[in-house]
Amino acid sequence: MASELGLIGLAVMGQNLVLNLAGRGFRVAVYNRTLETGRRFLKERTPGLPIVLGQTLEDFVRLLAKPRTVLLMVKAGAAVDEMIARLTPLLSAGDLILDCGNSYFSDTERRAKELAARNLQFMGVGVSGGEEGALLGPSIMPGGPAEAYARVRRIFEAIAARTEDGPCVTLVGPRGAGHYVKMVHNGLEYGDMQLIAESYQILEQAGGLPAPALAQAFAEFNRGELASYLIEITARIFQECDPDTGKPMLEVILDRAGQKGTGRWTSENALELGEPTPTITAAVEARNLSAKKELRVQAEEVIKTSRLKSPWAIPPENLVPAVGDALFAARLALYAQGMALLQAASKEYGYDLRLPDLARIWKGGCIIRSALLDVIRAAFTEQPDLPNLLLHPNVVSALAQRYASWVSVCQTAIAFAIPCPALLSALAYFEGLRRGRLPANLIQAQRDLFGAHTFERVDREGVFHHSWDKKGN
Repeated sequence: MASELGLIGLAVMGQNLVLNLAGRGFRVAVYNRTLETGRRFLKERTPGLPIVLGQTLEDFVRLLAKPRTVLLMVKAGAAVDEMIARLTPLLSAGDLILDCGNSYFSDTERRAKELAARNLQFMGVGVSGGEEGALLGPSIMPGGPAEAYARVRRIFEAIAARTEDGPCVTLVGPRGAGHYVKMVHNGLEYGDMQLIAESYQILEQAGGLPAPALAQAFAEFNRGELASYLIEITARIFQECDPDTGKPMLEVILDRAGQKGTGRWTSENALELGEPTPTITAAVEARNLSAKKELRVQAEEVIKTSRLKSPWAIPPENLVPAVGDALFAARLALYAQGMALLQAASKEYGYDLRLPDLARIWKGGCIIRSALLDVIRAAFTEQPDLPNLLLHPNVVSALAQRYASWVSVCQTAIAFAIPCPALLSALAYFEGLRRGRLPANLIQAQRDLFGAHTFERVDREGVFHHSWDKKGN
């Protein structure tokens, strides 16, 4: 019997996605560049499941029912192009390739155009949820032709995570829209993780909370408005002890964070579109700074400053709830940045993104799943033309209630010399957004003086240049 679909790439994510598909009753053909990996996978993990291994790429293609459907789970970049180049001569008109890796959206745009010229269908599919999500049900963000999605909708809906609102998958838009949405998802993930990390550092270093108290604080956060996957696993992490030393696990983990580039892509694209995402950028830069471990250790010994005698901006006993308020407010500002970027990209690239749908499919399976997404979905459902999440009445009210705590927590962190770039950037975004007048008038004056770049006036239309007095300049 021919396989309904095939999957290329049997790293952990690929293996788990195959097991998810086969566990739902789909017959799957698989192929891996290293044949021994495929053989070991079939022997150890697939007994009794409808999975067959292609010994060669040609053999793999022959195992597929026509029109063929092929999922790629290979490393983003050149490896995707290489596999497509090897695969396409073996396919026929109307066959469908789905890139389910973390490809950059502009690469997906290019590939879709190139394959359409060869009468092959192509979709870029964002898949979020990590190894566990791939196995048990991820959030899936496909982008591409509607007719191509119609072919795989039944499959995706079967394997996706589910919430009370249905399967966490929808056609998000044409061409590279799926990978674009996944990129922004990952940018928000970077920001969210950094905000949580800074909150932990404030509670530990300013509040003196040990690991058990930190676990209790984050578990309490997770029972309220901050409920989310990332908060949940943070509480679990604080409970874990190192089996070798008996110390809290966090005490033996090196403070040097890795990254795969999707957060940086989000920041770069936001800069290209002129859409401010300072908290995502702060999170990327915080990871870059964390990588400078040796330099930071040296600087800690060299750079000495005295601290304030009374650093508390809030009573110590109120620190935990204040940090919870600050974290919630900062997350609202972070997600406002992400939603605004999606709106700008939708207009620039013709993606026609539906923000309520994105909030819905992110509610289950993915890393950023949280109760906050209900707030976002409701806001953009009630006001589809809402220019910024922070302008919705419910969000305005929520921020007003937490503003004092947000500011006080940031003041406390500064007084204790605790770096909190994400919390501060989120606050700066909020403060800048709600000011009708910013100091950019001075910047325009400077540009006009040194380069005759011109400026606009507040009292009449037009573009102007002033003859500045340059004596002594």
